[in-house]
Amino acid sequence: MKKSRVLIFIVCYQAEQFIESVLERIPSTVLSNPVYETEILIIDDQSSDQTFQKACKFVRTMEKSEITVLYNPRNQGYGGNQKIGYYYAIEKGFDHVVMLHGDGQYPPEYLDQILQPLLNNTADVVLGSRLLKKKDALAGGMPLYKWLGNQILTFAQNIMLKSNLSEFHTGYRAYRINSLKSVPFHCNSDYFDFDTDILIQMVDTGARIAEIPIPTHYGEEVCRVDGLKYAQRIIRSTFLSRMMKWGLFYHPRFDYEGQNHQYQLKLGYESSHQFALERIRNSMRVINLSGNLDFFSEFLEKQGFRIFSPKNGLPTAIENFDFKDALSETDTILLLDILEHLKSPEKFLEKIRNRFCREAPLTIVTTGNVAFIFVRIALLFGQFNYGKHGILDLTHTRLFTFRSLLRILRDSGFEIVEIKGIPAPFPLALGNGFIANFLLKLNNFFIQLSPGLFSFQIGVTAKPLPNLEYFLEHALITSKILQANNSNEKQI
Repeated sequence: MKKSRVLIFIVCYQAEQFIESVLERIPSTVLSNPVYETEILIIDDQSSDQTFQKACKFVRTMEKSEITVLYNPRNQGYGGNQKIGYYYAIEKGFDHVVMLHGDGQYPPEYLDQILQPLLNNTADVVLGSRLLKKKDALAGGMPLYKWLGNQILTFAQNIMLKSNLSEFHTGYRAYRINSLKSVPFHCNSDYFDFDTDILIQMVDTGARIAEIPIPTHYGEEVCRVDGLKYAQRIIRSTFLSRMMKWGLFYHPRFDYEGQNHQYQLKLGYESSHQFALERIRNSMRVINLSGNLDFFSEFLEKQGFRIFSPKNGLPTAIENFDFKDALSETDTILLLDILEHLKSPEKFLEKIRNRFCREAPLTIVTTGNVAFIFVRIALLFGQFNYGKHGILDLTHTRLFTFRSLLRILRDSGFEIVEIKGIPAPFPLALGNGFIANFLLKLNNFFIQLSPGLFSFQIGVTAKPLPNLEYFLEHALITSKILQANNSNEKQI
C-alpha cells in the first residue's frame, strides 16, 4: 500500500531564538513512520535576523530527513507566506499538510495527533485547539484579554457561519490537500486573518473539521498581531462571506470553483416562489419560463399542475423559445427571475404578448429590486458588488426597480394586475427560526412604508393585451357582421 505524503510546513519570521528548538522537538516517530512519508518545508518570510541561517545549519545535521528551507525575496505577511507553502504542497503532490509556527508557540510533539484524523479519513481539516479546555489556556499563560477576545470572536463567527468550533484563531492546523485545492486560498488576506478566511472557505464547502486539545504556551515569542485590527478584519470577512451567500456582495475568495449555487424552493414564507404558487392555485396549464426552472417545474408537477417548459433552462434557450410548441389554452405563464438574465427582455415580452394575447393568461413576473436598501447603502460608500446570485447576480444583463419593471411590461403591451414587494429570504439564509421570522415581519413592515426601498424582490402579475393583428382580425369580423346585419335590414 502506498504511503501518504505529509508536509510539515513551518512558517518563520524573526525566529532565530526558536527555530532550532522547534525542529529538534519534532518526534522521530513523525519523521520516520510506517504509515506516511514526511517532509519538512521551512519558509522564512524575509527575517532580518539569523532565522534562515540557523534553519540551514540544522538541516546539515539531519542527513536522513527531507527538509527544504526557503527565503522569501520580499515579505509576504503571515497569510502570504502560507499561500506559498500550500501552493508548494499542492505542486509537489503531497496528501496532507500541517502548519507549525517557527516561534515554538505550538507544540511539535502533537504533530502525530494532528495528523491522525486526516490519515484515518475522518476529517479534512484538523485544528489544534487551546480552548477545548478553556481554563488550561489561562494556566498556559494566555493573557486574559486574548482569552476573552478569542472566545467572543469565535462565538460571533459560529453564529454567523452556523459552525460549532471551540476556537477559530489557532495557528496549529492541518489540511487535506484535496480540500485546499477546492478553495481559492490564493485570494485570501496576506495578514493574520488568512486563518479565518480559509476556515470560512472550509465551512462553506462542507469540509469535515476536527479539533484536538493542545496545551497553551506563551513564552518569549513576540506577538505581531494588532488585536483591534485583527478583530475588525475577521468580523468584516465573516460578514462579507455571508453577504455573498445572500447575493449582496462578491469576492473571488468566496467563489468556490465547481460549486454552483444550488437553487432551493422558497416556500412556507413570503418569497418569489410563494408569490407565484399562491396565484396559480386555479390553473390547469402552466408554462414555466423561469430562470433555473427545473426544480420548480418538478415541484409543480407533483402538485398536479400540467407544466410545459423548455428542455434547456438556460436564458439563451428561453429567450429563443419557439412558442408554437407551447401548451394551448394556457392559464398561467411563469417568468420568475428570468427577465434580468435576458439580452432583450422587451422583445421577449412582446413575443409572449403576440402569441398569447387571445388567451390573456396570467403572467407572473419576479425580479430583484436593484433599489433595495442594502444596495443603496453600498452605493453610498462607492460599492457596487456583483454576486454569485441574488439582486446583483454576475449573470444579470438588466437590473430593475419597481418603475422600470412596470414600464417595460406596459411598453411591451401588458396590463398590470397586481404589484407586490417581496422581503429578503431570511429563512433561506438563517434557517426557519425565530430570528428569520422576526426579520421577515420587520422587512414586511418597512415594505408597507416604502416598497421601492425595502423590497428585496418585485412581484408583478400582468396579462397580455390584444395586439394590432388581434384588433385588425376582429375589426374585419365585426365589419362583416355589421354589413350582414345592414343587408338583412334592407331586405326586411
